[in-house]
Amino acid sequence: MAKKKAKKKGAARKSGKSRDVLVVASKVKAYIKSKKMNTSAEAIACVSERVYCLIDEAIGRTQANGRKTVKGQDL
Repeated sequence: MAKKKAKKKGAARKSGKSRDVLVVASKVKAYIKSKKMNTSAEAIACVSERVYCLIDEAIGRTQANGRKTVKGQDL
């Protein structure tokens, strides 16, 4: 039996890294649905990738300020 090719999923796969999803997909979908919109298949992975970027930037600011605790002000 032939193996199926794995589909690329969002920006996390583009970088060659497989990352955990940091958002609750059902909550994101419910919020989008509450705005009378639909959610595409790759949307959750993209939202999660944006969260990774936001956190990485906050970590950079935290380190630049000589701290080890990420605070709301860093976000």
